[in-house]
Amino acid sequence: MTKADLVEQVYEAIGPGVTKKDCGAVVDAFLNAVKRALADGEHIEIRGFGTFKVRQRRPRLARNPRTGESVRVPSRLVPVFKPSRLFKAEIETEN
Repeated sequence: MTKADLVEQVYEAIGPGVTKKDCGAVVDAFLNAVKRALADGEHIEIRGFGTFKVRQRRPRLARNPRTGESVRVPSRLVPVFKPSRLFKAEIETEN
C-alpha cells in the first residue's frame, strides 16, 4: 500500500464533503506528527493498533562482504513499531 492508497481509503471512509486534497493533508499531518515525536525521543501509543518508539542499537562488528574485513558499526537510534495484541489477533484471524 502506498501513501496515495492510504489517502484514497481515508477519502472513502470519510465520505462526501471532504476533498482528496484535504485527506492528503490529514495523512501528511499525521505522519509528520509521528516523525517529529520520534525525533524528539517520545513514544506514540495508539490503543488497539500499536506503539512507535525509538531504540538504541548497540555497536557491533560486521564484515565487508567484498573484502571480508571486519568493520565496526557504531550504535545508532532506530525507529521500531510494536503491534498491540488486538492488532496481532486481527491479523491472525484474517489468514
